[in-house]
Amino acid sequence: MRLEQISKPNTIAVSVSESENLERFGLSDFHVQDAMSKIAVFILSSGANLAYGGDLRPNGFTQQLFELVLHYSRPGMQETRVVNYLAWPVHTDINYDELDQLKSDLDGVAELALLKKDGSRMNLECRQTLNPETLTDDEWSAGLTAMRKTMRDESDARILLGGRVQGYKGSMPGIAEEALLAFDSKQPIFLIGGYGGCTRDIAIDLGLLDSGTGSGIRWEGREQFDKFSTDDLANGLTEEENRVLARTPRINQVIELILRGLERSRNCKTTSQSKSN
Repeated sequence: MRLEQISKPNTIAVSVSESENLERFGLSDFHVQDAMSKIAVFILSSGANLAYGGDLRPNGFTQQLFELVLHYSRPGMQETRVVNYLAWPVHTDINYDELDQLKSDLDGVAELALLKKDGSRMNLECRQTLNPETLTDDEWSAGLTAMRKTMRDESDARILLGGRVQGYKGSMPGIAEEALLAFDSKQPIFLIGGYGGCTRDIAIDLGLLDSGTGSGIRWEGREQFDKFSTDDLANGLTEEENRVLARTPRINQVIELILRGLERSRNCKTTSQSKSN
C-alpha cells in the first residue's frame, strides 16, 4: 500500500482494547493486537504522530506500542513520535524507578505524559515526591476523564476499536467517553466496529449496523449517542464507507479507509482556509 504523507502538525489518537464478544466474530485478542500494530505502523509511516492513553501492564498494548516505536526509530533520532498519556490514578500506582527507566529508554522517540488530577502535565521529578494513596472510584473516574480531555485537546483525529462494556473503571466505558469528547469538539472519528465491543455498539447507535450485531448491553452513558448521526463523525468518509469501516475486520481495508478520510478532511480544511483568506 502506498501511504501519502499526512500534513503536519497532525496527531492521531488511538483507542484500542479487548472486547467481551470477540469470539462472536471469529476473532481473538491476537487479532486485536495485530490490528493495533498495523494501525500504529500506518500512522507513524504516514508522517503523523500517535497518541495513546493506557497503562504499563506486562504484554499490554502500551508495551507493544513502545516496542514498535523503538523498532522504527533511527539511531540518534530526536523526534518524539508517540505520546503515551498516563492518567493520575494509573501512574501513581507505578514504581518511580520503573517510570524513570522507561523514560530513559524511550528518550527522543516517545514521551510518557504523566498527568495530574486535572489533566495537566507533571514532570518526573515532581512525581518522585508523591506519596502513595488509595483512590476512590470517583477519583479514578475523574482522573480518567481528565486524561481523555487532555488527549482530545492535543490530537486531531480519533480512531476507535473494540472496548469493554462491562467491568470498566470510570463513569462509562472508556471508548464511549473518548467518542463523546471527540463528537463534542467536532474531531474526526473513525469507528472500527469489526472487532465488536463498545465501538461496534456506537456504530449501531449511529445507524451504521444492525442492532442485533452488538453487545445487547445498555451500558452507562449509551443513551447520549442517540443525538448523533454519521454526519457527526466528520471523518471525510461517505455514509457507505463508514458502514464498511464499521463492519470489516480486514485491517488493510480499515487502513485504506482511514487514510482516505484523513486526506479528504485535510483537503476540505485546506480549501476552507483558502476561501476564508
